[in-house]
Amino acid sequence: MKKEFIVLGILLTVFGFNQMNAQILSDKAMGALGKGVSGFTFSDADAVALAQQSIAELDANNPVAGPTDGYAIRLNRVFGKHASTDGVALNYKVYLVKDINAFACADGSVRVFAGLMDVMDDNELLAVIGHEIGHVVNHDTRDAIKAAYKKEALLDVASSQSGKIETLTSSQLGQLGSAMIDSKHSRKQESEADSFSYNFMKKNGYDVNAVESAFRILQNLSQGAESSFITKMMSSHPDSGKRADDAKKKATKDGLYNAYVQQKIDNTAPVKAKATTTKTTAKKTTSKKK
Repeated sequence: MKKEFIVLGILLTVFGFNQMNAQILSDKAMGALGKGVSGFTFSDADAVALAQQSIAELDANNPVAGPTDGYAIRLNRVFGKHASTDGVALNYKVYLVKDINAFACADGSVRVFAGLMDVMDDNELLAVIGHEIGHVVNHDTRDAIKAAYKKEALLDVASSQSGKIETLTSSQLGQLGSAMIDSKHSRKQESEADSFSYNFMKKNGYDVNAVESAFRILQNLSQGAESSFITKMMSSHPDSGKRADDAKKKATKDGLYNAYVQQKIDNTAPVKAKATTTKTTAKKTTSKKK
């Protein structure tokens, strides 16, 4: 996978799609959308269908942590109990790349990069992925792909308004991927996803102060050696420092604020105890002659 940072919360990133065909809206449907026809709707089912095919392709073209990998074990331990959130069925996997990122798709697929797990503890990961889940629950991921269609204008605006699902070519998928990489959630959507994250932590009994801490980490990284990458990653997001301040205000208002102390981060697989064998030696006895 290209070592590029992808905006947190983007519906999906399209890399390595040379052989992929996806069943998505035809040029006729796009024509209706481009013309702003009120009768055209891009449903949750449309977004889910595209996300399922796209995430399958992403998983096939990226190093996914296997079930015995330490990163996968940790992620399943932290999020296994949240296989369903607010009526959305979720599935989690780790991409073994150093990028500091996570994203969620309209079908409930959540992908976390190893680089993020290297710098955030369990509670901080919960806060970040809670934000991503918020985008799915709030239908932001559906809106993002719809906006990508409109922005890219892949298809003929003069076509009819049938809304039929058809197959896109690889080149069209490439154009769509570029458009989606550049897509941005609105500040309002980002703020609502932040609030979802805070409420998710509070509702499930986690330390809400980790929300502030997660944003402080991103803020500090943006000022350090990785600043150019973090700046690119966060270009469509509100300022990390302000978001950290907002989370602190929420915790203070709820009477829950305490300065957060990051816990130990361990992405290693448990060491299996080796079976030990005990050797028994028979003592040789000699009898004395009488």
